[in-house]
Amino acid sequence: MRIVVAEDLYLLRDGMIRLLQAYGHEVVATATTGPETLAALLKWRPDVSVVDVRMPPAQSDEGLRAALAARRELPGLPILILSQHVEQLYARELLSDGAGGIGYFLKDSVFDADQFIDALERVATGGTAMDPAVIAKLLASGSSHRRLDHLTEREHAVLALMAEGLSNQAIGRRLFLSESAISKYTTSMFGKLDLADDNHTNRRVLAVLTYLNNP
Repeated sequence: MRIVVAEDLYLLRDGMIRLLQAYGHEVVATATTGPETLAALLKWRPDVSVVDVRMPPAQSDEGLRAALAARRELPGLPILILSQHVEQLYARELLSDGAGGIGYFLKDSVFDADQFIDALERVATGGTAMDPAVIAKLLASGSSHRRLDHLTEREHAVLALMAEGLSNQAIGRRLFLSESAISKYTTSMFGKLDLADDNHTNRRVLAVLTYLNNP
């Protein structure tokens, strides 16, 4: 994959570059400020990018706002936010376009290289990869669950794990259920969320975005 890395801390940036290269990926550009991040994303249109939230010049939310601006110019541009912070307002805006190709992980939640690379690859293919801690903070700040009220407790559990990017097989292992049982729960859930079964819509992504946005 062609990857842009936007991270202002040298050691972390260099470590990510070496890790990505070790897994056979190409880092086409790096950025250390918000404006550099936006310019790199628009110029290179990478297969996926890793973007920190707080970057120079103000060390507030420049990286996340650069990601938002790039997605407005290039809808669906795959971006994995990797940060120490959950910026709830901009995170919700990033998730709200319904295009998928989004991930958000806290740096201290990444425990091994395979986990990180797996998240990147899911985002690159248009999926979602969400840190459970990020999900919890987004849900805690959400307004209402009107579209989710009619899901059963089990369907909520399946959807929460789906938001983390788990497959039906992995969800089944986590909940001690068969893969066919999980498939039945997801089919029921999609129906309750009015997500049509067609070839142009990734229902898993839309279900996750509905869950995280709480419209």
